[in-house]
Amino acid sequence: MRRIIKQRDIVIDEWRYAEEDPLGRKRALILPFDRWIQERKRLWLWDGRLGVRIAPTDPVAALAQDFLRVSLIAIEFDGGDEDQGYSQAQLLRNHYGFTGELRAIGRLQRDRLSYMARCGFDSFELPPGADLDAALHALNDFIVACRGAADADAVPLRRTG
Repeated sequence: MRRIIKQRDIVIDEWRYAEEDPLGRKRALILPFDRWIQERKRLWLWDGRLGVRIAPTDPVAALAQDFLRVSLIAIEFDGGDEDQGYSQAQLLRNHYGFTGELRAIGRLQRDRLSYMARCGFDSFELPPGADLDAALHALNDFIVACRGAADADAVPLRRTG
């Protein structure tokens, strides 16, 4: 059982990656972007819930017409160009109007989680062995917003004390 942070709580992940559950028994599958694009018409008719995992180089615009069917988008952070993941999240939330679950996955750093939430992420799948309690606490590291963001309530100035 994989545990994640979702909407500022630690929960058991109800989603499975297609590689973990190729037959879709859990009825909530996250597919790689390329597979979604290739099999979109067939998968649209599947009766389970669908999510799409995107890499930093995948164009989010290609998903803009799929939001009625795709209820989760997982954006990969590979430790390289993290700015692309933040930009993808902002585009999905603010430009394309995605209202489903937006998950950050991969090499997530505790000190970046608050900023990720500001960009629109509402769930976080940290690497195996990560301290989820410390990561959850990191979401509250800031208390004052300097400018608007995808989450109107989060705050970017560091808390004192």
